[in-house]
Amino acid sequence: MPELPEVEVVRRGLERWVAGRTIEDVEVLHPRAVRRHPAGGVDFAARLRGETVGVPQRRGKYLWLPLAGRDLSVLGHLGMSGQLLVQPADAPDEKHLRIRVRFDDAAGTELRFVDQRTFGGLSLHDNTPDGLPDVIAHIARDPLDPLFDEVAYHLALRAKRSTVKRALLDQSLISGVGNIYADEALWRARLHYERPTATLTRPLSAELLGHVRDVMNAALAVGGTSFDSLYVNVNGESGYFDRSLDAYGREDEPCRRCGTPMRRRPWMNRSSYFCPRCQRPPRVVS
Repeated sequence: MPELPEVEVVRRGLERWVAGRTIEDVEVLHPRAVRRHPAGGVDFAARLRGETVGVPQRRGKYLWLPLAGRDLSVLGHLGMSGQLLVQPADAPDEKHLRIRVRFDDAAGTELRFVDQRTFGGLSLHDNTPDGLPDVIAHIARDPLDPLFDEVAYHLALRAKRSTVKRALLDQSLISGVGNIYADEALWRARLHYERPTATLTRPLSAELLGHVRDVMNAALAVGGTSFDSLYVNVNGESGYFDRSLDAYGREDEPCRRCGTPMRRRPWMNRSSYFCPRCQRPPRVVS
């Protein structure tokens, strides 16, 4: 599932190509793509006609298109394979095209939502006073947000009584971090994924947060992480950060720091990648 860097790359593309344009028509080609809009595809399309797209916004992994002058937004759920593409209007339809948005200008491009696995979709929501779609009002600020409160985050970590990777993936504590960038940040911080959050000192949690920011900014610089053709930016291009990963996906390869073979362990229906020498597991107290 796309994490913060991938979603931000898409947001920037939408800001360049879609912001300020007025919607002429919306075509819903698959009902599952609007299943989070309870009134259905006909209502979704009707309510968007004539609306103007504001500046696309993001919090963590969540992306939305505010409607200019309205307290409404179109929330994009990318899921496992969702893509928001800006394509020439005369380009052939993609095999898994689910929603088409046409604009009333002469730019010659349209917005397409493509989703092979149909886990994602678009939906229309009321905004909170802070400008967030109401269904994501509980999502915490992300580490690249200038208003992210580091002190409050550290106190929440200490109080959580959890383990560090679980806390990194808890979107109510910190948003935007998923499995890939959690493993990368923990490797950089030399922390085992099962380290109890109660043992993190203020300097250690600050160091970990710094590594989270560093790895996300590095991923942003090269367009995010693409392991297959499912994640692409609005122009259909893949990201290249998979070539720079230090932990994720590197089972049995030498640790770039000490040379010890990297390990993979099952973790919450996912996998955790770590160096058994650099990231020693916490001691079990009997």
